[in-house]
Amino acid sequence: MKIAPSILASDFSRLADELKDIEKGGADYVHLDVMDGRFVPNLTFGVPVIQSLRPCTKLPFDVHLMTYHPEAYLEGLEAAGAHMVSFHVEAVPHLDRMIHNIKDRRIKTGIA
Repeated sequence: MKIAPSILASDFSRLADELKDIEKGGADYVHLDVMDGRFVPNLTFGVPVIQSLRPCTKLPFDVHLMTYHPEAYLEGLEAAGAHMVSFHVEAVPHLDRMIHNIKDRRIKTGIA
């Protein structure tokens, strides 16, 4: 079993501290929900926030894309150090292409 706490429930003014608490708690990953405000009604953080969090922890990032056009996020997530990316099957017209696009970047993939 692997534990991946979501930082969505964190105090956003203390994200670096929250990541340290997640590490101390023994988590295996950090789960990051990226929402675009269209695919789901909520809007969360995006690639720039994930990039700013990367130096704050050594834990792998598990990114869950709740977005339309998830492929548009891959280059930035790769640069931000994402270890795993999951996306919703109904958000892409060609599931196999999206899976290969993620795997070609040496990022683990999942389907939500």
